[in-house]
Amino acid sequence: MGTFFPYITPLVLLLLLIGWSVRILPEYQRGVVFFLGRFQGVRGPGLIFIVPGIQQLTRVDLRVITLDVPSQDVISRDNVTVKVNAVLYYRVVDPEKAIIQVEDFGAATSQLAQTTLRSVLGKHDLDEMLSERDKLNNDIQEIIDSQTEPWGVKVANVEIKHVDLNESMIRAIARQAEAERERRAKVIHAEGELQASEKLVQAADVMGRNSAALQLRYLQTMADMSAKNSSTIVFPLPLDIMDVFKTIKGQVNQPPSPGPAPQPNEPVPKGSPD
Repeated sequence: MGTFFPYITPLVLLLLLIGWSVRILPEYQRGVVFFLGRFQGVRGPGLIFIVPGIQQLTRVDLRVITLDVPSQDVISRDNVTVKVNAVLYYRVVDPEKAIIQVEDFGAATSQLAQTTLRSVLGKHDLDEMLSERDKLNNDIQEIIDSQTEPWGVKVANVEIKHVDLNESMIRAIARQAEAERERRAKVIHAEGELQASEKLVQAADVMGRNSAALQLRYLQTMADMSAKNSSTIVFPLPLDIMDVFKTIKGQVNQPPSPGPAPQPNEPVPKGSPD
């Protein structure tokens, strides 16, 4: 037993050294290796051996990271104060730059997203924030992606989640929407009146060219008036009779024709005063 004791201590040290030297990286991670503080390369995935004390390994996750951008106070271009929060999706595409070029790429990306969100939304009106979210999302994503590219970070997508307004602004927007709906209703009603008047003029022209059409319309109106269990009996009157009454009325109202004017040298009848 005492013979093997001198060999036990080196064996334990060798096992400990191997344990410290072995690293296992999953498929979604890469290891940035430094040799005496100098960048040596990117390793992984799988089984990795490093020399303890001489080499240093830093793990980098390549999966998409979801970053919740905190709520930001934004003053729009039309001087409306709102609270806006968003969500950012990014991933590391270059582990070497993500470790060497920036101290903490996660914190740096978060701060950059907050400042970009405030600066971009401050250039737009409140109506644009509420109605053009897709355009604003694309603008924010392009700006952040261009600035994080030297860090080896790719911004995949940016989504604005909430635009919170105070109660007074919500009531003002509601009144504005109600006024807009009333304006549209009046315009639609006016357009309907215009179209109806045009159709009535066309119908009058058609009926004026054919008296039978006017007679049929008259009979249809009488039928509608006498329907629905009405006790009124309607006898249709031919419209040609109205022409006779118009002729008689014209003859009665016609002024009498004046007689012939007397001649200057015509003798005055007897018995008439001078």
